Amino acid sequence: MRKVIGIGETILDIIFRDGQPIGAYPGGSTFNSLISLGRAGAATCFISETGNDRVGDKIITFLNENGVNADHVNRHPDRKSPISLAFLNEHNDAEYLFYKDQTNNLSDFTYPCIQTDDIVILGSYYAVSPATRPQVVGLLDYARNRGAIIYYDVNFRPAHKNEVMRITPNLLENLEYADIVRGSSEDFETLYKKDDPDKVYNSEISFYCKRFIHTQGAGAVEVRAENAFKKRYPVSSTETVSTIGAGDNFNAGFIYGLLRLGITREKIEQGLSEEQWDGLMRYAQLFACECCKSPYNYVPKEFGERMKTELNQ
Repeated sequence: MRKVIGIGETILDIIFRDGQPIGAYPGGSTFNSLISLGRAGAATCFISETGNDRVGDKIITFLNENGVNADHVNRHPDRKSPISLAFLNEHNDAEYLFYKDQTNNLSDFTYPCIQTDDIVILGSYYAVSPATRPQVVGLLDYARNRGAIIYYDVNFRPAHKNEVMRITPNLLENLEYADIVRGSSEDFETLYKKDDPDKVYNSEISFYCKRFIHTQGAGAVEVRAENAFKKRYPVSSTETVSTIGAGDNFNAGFIYGLLRLGITREKIEQGLSEEQWDGLMRYAQLFACECCKSPYNYVPKEFGERMKTELNQ
């Protein structure tokens, strides 16, 4: 059975609306994607770190309860688990404040067994941070040598805009490793001061990776790929409860589509057909839409059960 391996941070998101907390949910960009994939029946494994405290206990328990292997999450007795405060506005979009213990360097990870056509997902500041670079590159080298598919979600937020020059070499290296790159208009405005998908693809992405997905929140998704493939996918309007995790669940749905449609690394390198892109976008948008209908960072369990049945057919 093909596996999905993710590397990223763990965090406890405390959600506020109208100035009052309404819930606290384990999160993190890659974490959210893996929880949804675990609920949908995919074999998943998470590589990360957390504190050996009550928040860390909650995170490990939550991973296990949702079918995500947590054996490669390091626990640190002398470090507090990170938390974030997410303040929802009238459109249910979130503004974040992060609280992290920076007192220690990261330790080395042990990597799970990776086989041909397994899928590795990484993204956000964690994927380009100098503090995590040795661990991330170690995983990428191992995954590439084993024939895995590498999915990179840029997910670079304005909070880190002053670090763009410092992290650019790591960003470019990630683009070179990646088989598929996704990013939002906000990411590319922050990184390159441009958000037009053609300009971003032609000047910043295509030299390193030929398959590119450009998302724009409630706007249309744009896909660019080799052989001059170019297509726009409109986003269906839906009443949102929260947009937290929408992009992470887009990633989860896309990866679910790779598994469900039997798309291997060889097929990706040969160039995906329009029909294959259509199928992948359908699952990506479906997962993102389901996430937005709830206050949580992942798809509902009931939806996951339906997807699990489909995946096993």
